[in-house]
Amino acid sequence: MSRRQFAIPERQGELLPDDEGCSILHVDMDAFYASASLLSRPELKGTPVIIAGGGNRGVVLSATYEARAFGVAAAMPTARARRLCPQATIVAPDYARYERISHGVMAVFASVTPIVEPLSLDEAFLDVSGARRRLGTPRQIAQHIRDTIADEQGITCSAGVASTKFIAKLASGLAKPDGLLVVPKAEVIGFLHQLPVGALWGVGERTEEALRRLGLHTVADIAHTPLETLRRALGDNAGPALHALAWGRDTRSVVPTRRERSIGADETFSFDVDDPAYIHRQLLKLSDRTAARVRAAGLVGRTISVKVRFSDFTTITRSKTLRDPTDVSRDIYAIARALFDGLGLQRARLRLVGVRMEGLMDSDHAPIQGLLDAPAHGWRDADRAVDRASARFGAGAVRPGSLVEDPQSATTPMRDDIS
Repeated sequence: MSRRQFAIPERQGELLPDDEGCSILHVDMDAFYASASLLSRPELKGTPVIIAGGGNRGVVLSATYEARAFGVAAAMPTARARRLCPQATIVAPDYARYERISHGVMAVFASVTPIVEPLSLDEAFLDVSGARRRLGTPRQIAQHIRDTIADEQGITCSAGVASTKFIAKLASGLAKPDGLLVVPKAEVIGFLHQLPVGALWGVGERTEEALRRLGLHTVADIAHTPLETLRRALGDNAGPALHALAWGRDTRSVVPTRRERSIGADETFSFDVDDPAYIHRQLLKLSDRTAARVRAAGLVGRTISVKVRFSDFTTITRSKTLRDPTDVSRDIYAIARALFDGLGLQRARLRLVGVRMEGLMDSDHAPIQGLLDAPAHGWRDADRAVDRASARFGAGAVRPGSLVEDPQSATTPMRDDIS
């Protein structure tokens, strides 16, 4: 049962919930990839839209809430999503745009508090205890963040405000879309105990089934089950952990972490490919995409790696570390192609290729020099002109000439990732 079917218990008397002691926020963008993509397709707002790669091996990255109502979900095969919602518009991902917006969102978080723990491109925990004198109550701070992101980035987000990370994350989920929910410390137990067992962290399908066999359907059921019973059914670790969460006990603090330490993109072919010229074009496309996302994040990198997966799923990687960091598409492609050619594959049949940049650092603090006997600023200026065109007209508005015509496309749109 969806946790969205449950609501926080009604309070008596107070107009607004008491947020005293609720210094932890969980802020999560609403259908982030879909919302960001629709910034350049406003005519599609309010309609079913699926952000996905095409082809038989494509998967759904995200979907608007209108498409989700038909059962479309992230990581679902695109073919199945089309069957569930045939009237949906399929929009290709624009990862450079996502990275730019994410960078802006994280900057908003950092302007509020240095204690930010990013969980992904579009969500984070914040400890705002040190920002109260400057910005107001936790509820006011959460609303300030939501308003700022809407004004600056054009997308909505939901926020949960609570005394622990666990409750804050639950609250943000219940607040979606475009909502704000405060769970006062005094109401944590009532809030938790109404929820289904699947709301607890660590409860997947198998654990949920084990709990149901014990007759446990709500968090309240778990809370009132003897600890030893849970230990016998779930193990020495999971049993006590779920029992503690069922009573709202979560001692974890918000831990500031640095985000991406590598950025890359890979491409799975719709059928196995052995043409080196075709693979070179895909490496160019992947290098261009990776470089754009590195620049959008305000980073440069020193290590470039190539991943190759054969038809039997055997995977190999090769990398090269440069003397000076770079964010130039041309440089990244030259290294990636050299690494691939150095494998000497002789028309081996490939299922996937990927390009990744590692050893990332802030571009403002990194010395950058040209590679390949070319003036650095010329290619870098060209890349930034392409970035501006992409931001205005969408990804792919300007591409290398060799990518304009690709008659034998064997690919599904690329999958980008950050680690």
